[in-house]
Amino acid sequence: MPKLPIFTPKQLIQKLKRLGFTNDHQTGSHIIMYHKQTKKRAVIPYHLKTIPKGTLLSLLRESGLTKDDICNC
Repeated sequence: MPKLPIFTPKQLIQKLKRLGFTNDHQTGSHIIMYHKQTKKRAVIPYHLKTIPKGTLLSLLRESGLTKDDICNC
């Protein structure tokens, strides 16, 4: 399994869009994306900093994706 890369929120949103997620809505500084086929969602904190690895792992688990999915996209 590949090592988990470092992403900014913009980069992660682009990756999720390529994987079939769409913008559902925004609540404060968090963007909620939704996948129609799997009925999963991803909540992305939209800040200027990079996303911490623990937060990224939690986001992957919540959205039903693996490290391979996010690295190979």
